[in-house]
Order: sequence, then structure tokens, then C-alpha cells
Amino acid sequence: MKLFFRLLRAVLGPVLLLKERLSHPAGMQRVYAEQARVDKLCQQLSLYQFKTCPFCIKVRQEMRRLSLKIELRDAQHHAENRDTLLAQGGSAKVPCLRIAAADGSVSWMYESNDIIAYLRQQFGRK
Repeated sequence: MKLFFRLLRAVLGPVLLLKERLSHPAGMQRVYAEQARVDKLCQQLSLYQFKTCPFCIKVRQEMRRLSLKIELRDAQHHAENRDTLLAQGGSAKVPCLRIAAADGSVSWMYESNDIIAYLRQQFGRK
């Protein structure tokens, strides 16, 4: 069964990446000061993801639409990222958004739709 999914991922992965590259959405335009504020807030965020995961691609596309510079952490090929995700987030599931608050607390958000809703609420047009 694992072999089947590896083969499926190997075949579909490049197709999904090509589709992501070809359907690159235009980013939101902000005045310089507002974009600088958004960039500073994004430094508190990191997205644990797999490059070819369709749900991760969906989140990355929304990040592009919102012009967000969020650090991407590969949890598929980097064991340290996967281990951090499992130890601190509680599950090795992706996508997962790590949110560090100003008070030093950290929360972990799973589910692509929840992550997108959060990003739109925080950084979308008011």
C-alpha cells in the first residue's frame, strides 16, 4: 500500500507543481508601510508542509494571493522539521501553521481551510 502511494505521489507530484507554477495568483498590493508591517507579522509564522501535498499547495497559493512572506519548512525531506512538528505540534500532519505570539506562546494550526481562514482574517482586506 505504501508503495502505491509513493508511486502515485511520484507521478502526480510534478503535475501538481506544474499546475501551481502555471496558476500563480497575483499578489495583493499594499502601500509600502502596510506591507512592511505585514512582513514583520509574518516573521512569527512558519508553514510546515510537503512540496507536492495538494492541501499545502492550496495554502501556498493563498499566501501568494495575500502577498505573505511566511517561512516554509519542509517536513517531508527534513527530519528535524518533521520531528519538531510531531513533538511540538502533536502530529506530523501537514499543512501546519506555527504561530508564535508576542508573549512567547506558540500555537499550531492544522487543516488547510482553517489556515486559509486565519490568514485571510489576519492579512486580508478589511
